[in-house]
Amino acid sequence: MKNIKLSLAIILISGIAITSCKKRDTKKEEERDTEQATVSDNNTAENISSDVDVMGSQVSENGNVTTFRSSSTDLLIAASCATVTSAFNGTAITTATVDFGSSCVGKDGRTRSGKLFYDFTGSTSNAKFYRNPGFKMVVTSQNYLVDGNSVSITKTVTNTTPVSIGTGTNPGTNLTWQITGNVTIVKANNEGTITRSCNRTKTLLNTNDANVYKGQFLAIDWTKAIIQLNGTANGTNAKGENFSVTATNLVRDFNCAPDPLRPHRHPFISGTLQYTPGNRPTRYVDFGNGACDFGAIVTIEGQQFSISLN
Repeated sequence: MKNIKLSLAIILISGIAITSCKKRDTKKEEERDTEQATVSDNNTAENISSDVDVMGSQVSENGNVTTFRSSSTDLLIAASCATVTSAFNGTAITTATVDFGSSCVGKDGRTRSGKLFYDFTGSTSNAKFYRNPGFKMVVTSQNYLVDGNSVSITKTVTNTTPVSIGTGTNPGTNLTWQITGNVTIVKANNEGTITRSCNRTKTLLNTNDANVYKGQFLAIDWTKAIIQLNGTANGTNAKGENFSVTATNLVRDFNCAPDPLRPHRHPFISGTLQYTPGNRPTRYVDFGNGACDFGAIVTIEGQQFSISLN
């Protein structure tokens, strides 16, 4: 009789233990962090900041922002929705204002308004263009909106390419720039505010392509460029959490445009981000191996999610 009672007790205790484990496992599944919205917000901030840099490079090289205007003509001043006003010192642009007016839809499909100001006067004496070693660009904004998101930005870009590169089309090294900046994005529809400070290195990966980099005396053809970003950023996301993010070999190919209706919407197509929001688990974002699409894989605590970042 005692043996029977003991066996029943053991079975009962085992059943309780198994049930308890199942409850804990279920609770763990329910509490598992799968949130991805802040990853998308980070990508939006990344693109907005990168676009401001790209526009400035075009302004300093060509005096226009060809790939962002909606007109099919070559001169930005002929476009119906955006204008560039520049000051010259006789040989190069010293300052420029890009005015998107009240609503300007660019070739990338984004709607912009307000103004961006570019100041190139901090460059070394022989650095007149974005491609020149020692060139420095400072960017500020006024009432600048992108797709309804209010953007306040201050950004400095410095060409850190060795002065010894020479003037030929194949300098034997890639052109590089150091980028620092602060941006505040007030999202449309009261969806929160993003603040962000970044420190990045930008590399023109196909500097050795003579169709892209044509030497120190001719403008870079940014429509064929492939750039890479490395570095860090931190700030607060739209949920009010502090965040940190590290970009590793993040590649943007301006030959790639997945959406034919937006021929100048150029996503990141390879590289990774490590994005940590507050005290929550790090989000590992993988943009793939170079396929021309908007897709990325987000991994959170071993779980993988396919997302579109367009």
